[in-house]
Order: sequence, then C-alpha cells, then structure tokens
Amino acid sequence: MTPMSIERILTAQPAADGGGVRLHRLVGPDGMRGLDPFLLFDEFGSDDPDDYIAGFPPHPHRGFETVTYMLAGEMLHEDHLGHTGILSAGDVQWMTAGHGVIHSEMPRQTSGRMHGFQLWINLPARDKLTDPAYRHFSAEAIPVVTRADGVEVRVIAGYFRQGGSVVQGAVRGIVTEPTYLDARLPARTRLEVPIPAGQRALVYGVSGQVQIAGHRIEPRRMAVLGAGELIELQTDDQEAQVLILAGRPLNEPIVQYGPFVMNTRAEIRQAIADYEQGRLIKASNLSASRGSQSNPRSAKDVPSPSPTMM
Repeated sequence: MTPMSIERILTAQPAADGGGVRLHRLVGPDGMRGLDPFLLFDEFGSDDPDDYIAGFPPHPHRGFETVTYMLAGEMLHEDHLGHTGILSAGDVQWMTAGHGVIHSEMPRQTSGRMHGFQLWINLPARDKLTDPAYRHFSAEAIPVVTRADGVEVRVIAGYFRQGGSVVQGAVRGIVTEPTYLDARLPARTRLEVPIPAGQRALVYGVSGQVQIAGHRIEPRRMAVLGAGELIELQTDDQEAQVLILAGRPLNEPIVQYGPFVMNTRAEIRQAIADYEQGRLIKASNLSASRGSQSNPRSAKDVPSPSPTMM
C-alpha cells in the first residue's frame, strides 16, 4: 500500500451558529469541492454554558447527511415528526436530510462540559430528494478495537483493518462509503489505517499531536491527504486523539445556500421556495430507528434559513 502524503493542513476557525453556539469550523479553502464528499466540519466544546446553552433551534436541511458525534455532555434531537434522540458521550446521530428535514439539537444540561463534532456529507444528485432518515447509535453500539500497546480505535463507519482482522463500523449502507474512526494513541505509538483507493481522506486533531508524513497535526488542525491507500500516524512523548475521515468523492457540481446543498442554482431556488411554502417536508416519509411520535411542526414555526445553520 502507498502511504498518503499531506496536500495541505487546514485550521478550524472560530464561528457561531444556531442560537449562538460557539464552535470551530472547517471548510475547504477552495470551497466545499476541495473536500468532496465532505462539506463542512464543526467542533463545539466548552465548559462555559454560555457558549452552548442556546443550542440549535429548529431549522431545515435538504440534499445531504449530517453526522453528530458526542464526546461529553448531552444533546436532545427533535425533528418535524416528533422523533427524538438523546445524544450522550460516545453516541452518534446519522441523519439523512434528503428531500427535507426540520430539526433541532438542544443541550440537555445547564452546566458542565459540552463537546462534540458535526460533519456534513454530500449526497449524489440521484439521492438528494430521497426520503429522510434518522438513526441513533449508542456508545455501546460502536465497535472498539484495543491493541496491546494501548491504541484504541472506535469504528463509527467503514472498516478498520488490523493485522488479519477486519472490524466493520456501526453505521452501514451509506452511499459515499465513508470511514469515520476515533483513534486514541498513547505516547510513542504508531497506527496504520488502510483507506480504499480513490477516496478523499482527512485527519482532524482533537488533542495532543500526531505526525503524518513528517508533519505535526495539532488540535483544531485538519490534514487533507493526497493519493494513496495508507494513513501512517505516530505520536512522540504525549498521547493524542484524532478523527479519521474518508469517503468516495462524488465529482458533481455543488451549490449551497445555508442548510440546502444541491447541484444547481435552480434547485436551490426550489428548495427555498419549498421551505417558505411548506413543501420541504414530507410528513409520511421520515423514518427513525429510535424515537417517539408527537405533533409535527410546521415550517412556519421555524426561522428562515441562515447561511450556516447545522
């Protein structure tokens, strides 16, 4: 396997979203096309409730998937059909917006640490108007590989190959064939992660430092990797935690307006019109693997889309 080199290193920038939640955000320097199929990556983390208490009130999505991964704290998901899911430490929420979803993510705490990530993954043109879906995976449902040297890998999506064994992630059946790994490396350890040929791969620093191809990746830095099939990571005299992402590029036009990601400007105009006229959602089509029913929300009950709502 050919080791991957680093094309560039991105730095997450301070931002605010939702009701004013403070976070750090990453998108490609040449727009979203530079990280295809990935559209956006946010890290939110604070011990100060003023930074997160406002949460992410009801807002729409169309045309892509969102992945929320919690490390600390609790967040409550609710959508326009009343499906609910409580995200706790280690839990993952994988939501396919498809034709349209209106949902909220609000903190379930008024003090303590809140820490998590949200990733946007594009959908191909043929699936942008598919039926929405919501899946919740508890921490216990995520496979964990622990090596004798203390290296630990949580396999959220995709495959992790170690020696002669292959571990498949909890999230399956995603069209872009993504890999999503949470890797924790003790000091002075190495980790090799095979990646399917032709996929776009990213490594995001959560804590500590790792070296990739002679470059140090620190917290809130993302390594955008070049061609190859193998990510080689190693630590020096301190432990580190990284998120490893990979996915199959779609190589399709991308046009975004806030929470709508389509292929043409005409499709974006249609999404806005559908939202404003109450046609964005299809009340009978949203499926959830966990939740309860309550009264649906109307599009009239939520604010107009902003450029960057989660």
